[in-house]
Amino acid sequence: MIEWTGSNAIWIAMALPLLAVFWVFLFGNVPNLREAGSIVVSIVLFCVNVSLSKLVFRGGRPEFSFGEMLPGFELNFVVEPLGMVFALVASGLWVLTTIYAIGYMRGHHESNQTRFFACFAAAIFAAMAAAFAGNLFTLFIAYEIMTVSTYPLVTHHGDAKAKAGGRMYLGILLSTSIAFFMFAIVWTWQLAGTTDFREGGILSQAFEENRISSVLLAVLLGLFAYGIGKAALMPIHRWLPAAMVAPTPVSALLHAVAVVKVGVFSVLKVAVYIFGIDLLADTGASEWLCYVAGATILLGSLVAMTKDNLKARLAYSTVSQLAYITLGAALATPASVVGGGMHIAMHAVGKITLFFCAGAIYVGAHKTDISDMRGLGRAMPFTFGAFLLAAISIIGLPPGGGSWSKWFLAVGTVDRGMYFLTATLMVSSLLNIAYLVPIPVRAFLTPAGQEPMKINEAPLMCVVPLCITAVGSVLLFFFANEIYSVLEPIVGVQPDPS
Repeated sequence: MIEWTGSNAIWIAMALPLLAVFWVFLFGNVPNLREAGSIVVSIVLFCVNVSLSKLVFRGGRPEFSFGEMLPGFELNFVVEPLGMVFALVASGLWVLTTIYAIGYMRGHHESNQTRFFACFAAAIFAAMAAAFAGNLFTLFIAYEIMTVSTYPLVTHHGDAKAKAGGRMYLGILLSTSIAFFMFAIVWTWQLAGTTDFREGGILSQAFEENRISSVLLAVLLGLFAYGIGKAALMPIHRWLPAAMVAPTPVSALLHAVAVVKVGVFSVLKVAVYIFGIDLLADTGASEWLCYVAGATILLGSLVAMTKDNLKARLAYSTVSQLAYITLGAALATPASVVGGGMHIAMHAVGKITLFFCAGAIYVGAHKTDISDMRGLGRAMPFTFGAFLLAAISIIGLPPGGGSWSKWFLAVGTVDRGMYFLTATLMVSSLLNIAYLVPIPVRAFLTPAGQEPMKINEAPLMCVVPLCITAVGSVLLFFFANEIYSVLEPIVGVQPDPS
């Protein structure tokens, strides 16, 4: 009998998605059994992570190691609060995304569903491995598994457009990780003698001994920021809109559950546990990244406003919103780092709702362009009502959870005296209003088009998940203090063991 310990919980959490992959292929010709297994495994994984979180949030740091792969490079897993929050978000949303995907894939009569669900589970395995990574080497392995496992999802339709999008997706993410991320890891190991994630960072001694200057620290940070291409900083963001050729459940995976969140999570973790926020703040090595993130926030929003295709608009919105988290890391203040960690959860729940809604509109009404959605809210009130709630959170208005994460990011800009970036956050929220609010307004308050209104809501398995996540984006507003308190230890505030 397996003893229930934190170490065992780590490998069980990573083994469960692999079990789902095996199950999906085993019962590929029995759709109901195949998909029931996916749902059961996703629920069990979330329960395992909830159990593990009770230990982590009380100050425990469970660890599990597969041993040294190469001298100085160990495949090691250590669970800390930031990784635990990411694991809870990814595993919790996997449950709802699986249910939604069943409704979408059946409602739209998609082919190759066995491969779809298997690759989806493999991507969640990579997300768990990244969340629990104890060092840069382990994180890099998980990062690359994520890229490879999601490529078949991006190219799912198999047509020329899908293949072109897949080539850009794979080309940008692999080239940046190999050219920049891998080089940054080796450079860090050469400077610090380790790639372990440690509280306070591991590069301060190298700086104190003059083995690296503040300028070279900025260069090293740049290698990480652009080597982790899934963070979608401009100008290497093009893979993200290109990947919108994938089915909508894949877009939800890309934008909320796993792929992009692995990117910004990695950037935040590198800033906190490799550089250390004190080193970044004292040397000014991350100041340039603050302005790059600020520019990405504004430019992503401006481009989003020009897109009539709903998924394309949401894709550029994601580019903008991810930069909020990168900005939190680059500001290197306690408030900004915790705000960035909170935004991982807040944005995930809000953005997955918006993509769920986009897919439901496509399945129920066969509409993809915003200009064609006049009056559609009266035929699909649950879908567009959920869209409005999630949009409020993404904008950063109460009672949306995103209002709290954006507040702490704004506090971080003030703490650093970067008032231009404070204004950037305010302008960005106004732009969010400009490109999100007209969608439900057009759907609810304008007359329908010339065609007869013979449209109903999408299948129940599509509508129920999006309603749950929409409500979740509001509930996060009221439970934000709990998220804040569990993230405080990453900036040196220890939890109360009671």
